[in-house]
Amino acid sequence: MVAKRKLSASPVVPVVLSVIVLLAAWEGAILLFRIPPFVLPSLGAIVQHAFTDAGRLMAALLATLGEALGGYALGSVLGLLVAVVLLLAPPLERVVMPLAVAVNAVPTVAYAPLFLIWFGLGAASKIALVALAVGFTMLVNALHGLKQADLAAVNLMRSFGAGPLKIVWRLRLPVAMPSVVTALRIGVPRSMIVAIVGEMLGAYAGLGRMIYESTQQVDLLSVWSAVLVASVASMAFYGVLVWIDQKLVWWR
Repeated sequence: MVAKRKLSASPVVPVVLSVIVLLAAWEGAILLFRIPPFVLPSLGAIVQHAFTDAGRLMAALLATLGEALGGYALGSVLGLLVAVVLLLAPPLERVVMPLAVAVNAVPTVAYAPLFLIWFGLGAASKIALVALAVGFTMLVNALHGLKQADLAAVNLMRSFGAGPLKIVWRLRLPVAMPSVVTALRIGVPRSMIVAIVGEMLGAYAGLGRMIYESTQQVDLLSVWSAVLVASVASMAFYGVLVWIDQKLVWWR
């Protein structure tokens, strides 16, 4: 009974079930509607091609992951730091937040041509794009979480001589951790999407570049293989964050 409860509470079970449903629906649609391979190839053909082309796929994946993780880390840290600054300086928040909302009202990938001009076709432009996308999500969620600390507890710490930074570190940041982890989770798919789209618009390497070139050559199996690898990598990345969530926000 204990083992069954642990298994049902595991976050892995819903993921496995959803993957099984997706696989069954995919293969079932191909058989039922007789979809030709050039429109939708079978999963077996995609996986077989992925193993055959594993070397090229892994090189492209490493390039994309480097850009996505670099921008993800940079955007998360900057977003959290800016949230703390705005919390400590409310007049500054009234100036910065409208500007941040205005910048992010436009899809991040719309800035890709500008970033490619400013930072070049290398990894720097994609890292900057991902940082922009992830940073705003972290800023909004972290600022909301930091403001959730109980005012009585804040005043109590002030009465004992605690300064603003100490109150943030000892009280406000632990209270904000659920919001921060939520922002981290939201940032996972955004970082991969922005990195891949940025590569499709201009890059020397990466899954996005591979997808673009394969599309130009009408090599649909390579396109689907790159999409499959990107999806698996994103799921693994998200799984790591779920584990971190359980460790950092253990009281939830």
